[in-house]
Formats: sequence, structure tokens, C-alpha cells
Amino acid sequence: MRRSTDYFLSSHGGNLPRPAAFDAKLAKYDEHKDEIAVELPKAVQWVVDKQIECGVDIVNDGEYVKAANGGSYGSYMAPRVTGFGYIDHDPSIPPKRAGTGERERRDFPGFYASGLWFAGSGGPVRPGFAQPPGGMRREAAPTREQVCNGPVSYIGHAEAQKDIDALKTALAGKSDVDGFIAALGPLSLGARMRNLHYKDERDYMFAVADAVREEYKMITDAGLNVQVDEPEFATTWMFYPDWSVEEYRKHLDFLVEVINHAVRGLPQEQIRFHMCWGSGHRPHVHDIEFRHLVDKLIRIDAQAYSFEASNPRHAHEYHVFEDVKLPEGKIIVPGVVGHYTDLVEHPELVAERLCNFARLVGMENVHAGTDCGIGSRVGHEEIVWAKLKAMSEGCRIAGKRMKGK
Repeated sequence: MRRSTDYFLSSHGGNLPRPAAFDAKLAKYDEHKDEIAVELPKAVQWVVDKQIECGVDIVNDGEYVKAANGGSYGSYMAPRVTGFGYIDHDPSIPPKRAGTGERERRDFPGFYASGLWFAGSGGPVRPGFAQPPGGMRREAAPTREQVCNGPVSYIGHAEAQKDIDALKTALAGKSDVDGFIAALGPLSLGARMRNLHYKDERDYMFAVADAVREEYKMITDAGLNVQVDEPEFATTWMFYPDWSVEEYRKHLDFLVEVINHAVRGLPQEQIRFHMCWGSGHRPHVHDIEFRHLVDKLIRIDAQAYSFEASNPRHAHEYHVFEDVKLPEGKIIVPGVVGHYTDLVEHPELVAERLCNFARLVGMENVHAGTDCGIGSRVGHEEIVWAKLKAMSEGCRIAGKRMKGK
């Protein structure tokens, strides 16, 4: 990945707004899949050009393929892997783990009972979660459970190649920008599901890592950067609400093993790892502190590490690099604009945030990023583009400031 000592390079978390007409077809993918196949490269070209217009240096395809049928950041992987299926839910069998907000549910029972958990981080309701008549959405009792009930393998090569071709075509002739594709991490694919096939959790998760590695390798072989999307690295703390910090940190050692198995042999200079504390609209008072995981994070075999750094729970945590030395050759990509508000950050604030990190790890080792993908998390696409422009302007202000200009 490129470095710069002239100004801070900028990127983002992945998810970006889609053209309205194209988005409407994606929402009914099965009805329009032939049209989508034709229109997707044009849509990717549009979003690449839009990012460049906003001043972004490291761009992607907007994660458009992940939006089919209202899908999430990870659901696109379902038809690309084997080994997972649904069984009838047995209420007598305890779940493998708790929900994302379980630690907070105990402190804020009224908030969770209200259904506000489903409200969007920026807009009134996150796109895709329609509010039911008469009140907020409630969690329904599960009737089916997704499990691993067969050998996990990757079969998505043709679809992944379409993603790669669309982005490479959109980048043709644009030598001043780099391209990345965000791909699902092994933890986010497999960790939440019970294993009914492999002898133990280690064999199961390493098989999942082998599967996703095939997608990563296709991306890096094509000369693009891959972003391994892995919010589970931090949110696992929430799934096991009775763990101590020491128990969580011990488990992180296993998670690092799994992730490194997934990227083994791939060029580190083309790998960016993204983690976050979950983007749900909730109090976040029990997010694990960055200081408890940063030393584990930098053991992952990636060149760059993307993480939340602008929201009110984590904006102060740049101080961890006063005590933790960033390894030689590594890059951090702190979020300097966020999805937690529709307010557009001032470029001077962006610059201040970047300089806080740069003074501790070196300007050439910092890229500007967003806390997460912001395309579906703020109130309107106009706000997304304004945030990216503010970020790019802040990069230039920060560059001058670091050079004493």
C-alpha cells in the first residue's frame, strides 16, 4: 500500500451509497438479476468516479454486490461457500453465544425492550429495517438455526471474478488511486454458528479460514488490495458477557491464529484488516477498550489496520500508541469521520485527529479512514459524499500541519 509524506492518503470502510434505480433492482435481486449483471459494472464505475471526485485515494466498488435482496456485509458469502445449512431450532439447546448487545442489555433493559436497538446509527431507522405499524421492531424468537453441517469449501470463484473485473475496469487509466475489495473475515463467516461436522472448533474455524482465503487470493492475485472485514475481533467481547478481560485476550490469541491462517502466504502489503465495535445504535458503554486488544491486532499478518477512532466511545484511544510501538512497515487507518451522526465533521477536526496519530506513529504510517462503511448508516447519500470530502480536505490540512506549514 502506498505511503505519503506530502499529505495523508484517504480511504473508507467499504459500504457506499448506490444509484437509486440500481438500488431498487438490488432490493429485488431475484427478479432483476440479469439486468443487474449488465448494470453492475456501470454502477461500480459511477461509485469509483464519485470517490475520486471526493478526493479519496484508496477506493473500492462500494460493496454493491453485498446489497442483493437487502443483504448485509456478510450475506453475500452464503452462495459462495458450502458446508452451512439450517435446522429446526431446539430451544433446549443453549445458543453458542449471546447477542451483540448482551452486556448492555443488563444495564439498559428499557432501551432494549423499546426496540430502539434497531434504529439506525445516523438516520431515524437503518435502511432495510422497516418500522412495523404501531411501534418499533421487536426481536422474534428463532424457529430455524444456521449451523455447519458439512465440509466448508469455497465455490464463489466466478462471482468473485466478476467483482474483481468490475473494479479493475473502473480503475483503468487512473494511476493516482489504488483499489480494494472488502471481503468477509473467517470469524464473521463461521464463529457464530455451531459446528456439527468437524471434530472441534479449531478444525472448524481453520476450514472456514481456508475457504475465505481463496477469495482473498483471487483479489491479491489481481493486483488489488483486500480488506478483511472482521468486526468480530472486538465484538466477541460482547458475545460472552461473563468473560473477564483476561479470558477475552486469551481467546484473541486463537482468533489471530485463525485470521493468519486465512491470509497465509499472501502479500502483506496488499492486506488491510478492518475491525470495529459494532455499528448498532446503542449505548456502547461496554465496548472493550482498545488498549486490551491493540497488541493482539498488530500480530495479524496484514500491512494496515483499520479501526474506529472518531466516535464518542473511542476518539480518545489514540493514546494507546504512546505505549504500543507500531511494527516497522505497518500502517494504521483510524476512522476520522463516522457513521454515528449525520453531522459532517469539520476538516479541521479531521486534521486534528490525523495529527494526533501521526505524532505518535509517523505521518507516513497513517491513512485516513471512516469508522465503518457509511453508505447505509447515515441519513442520506449527500451526507456520505460530504463526509468523504471533509475527510480529504482534512488530510491536506493535516499534511501541511505536520510539515510545519
